[in-house]
Amino acid sequence: MGWDWLHPDVVLGSVLYALLGVALLWVSFAVIDKITPYKLWEEIVEHKNVALGIVVAGMFIAIGQIVAAAIHG
Repeated sequence: MGWDWLHPDVVLGSVLYALLGVALLWVSFAVIDKITPYKLWEEIVEHKNVALGIVVAGMFIAIGQIVAAAIHG
């Protein structure tokens, strides 16, 4: 394995794709939060709703896999 992965264009591309993935994940959470009848973050943090936390964690994993597959091609 060489040092080809350390070129600035490869590193910059990786950083940009990572930021794009995080931004898409955040936007999708915000959209899902808007279409639900209650505030997801408030229910999880303030009301300690563990079941909803597990559902949101699964949602994050699923959306993360979709974003990764879309970026990877």
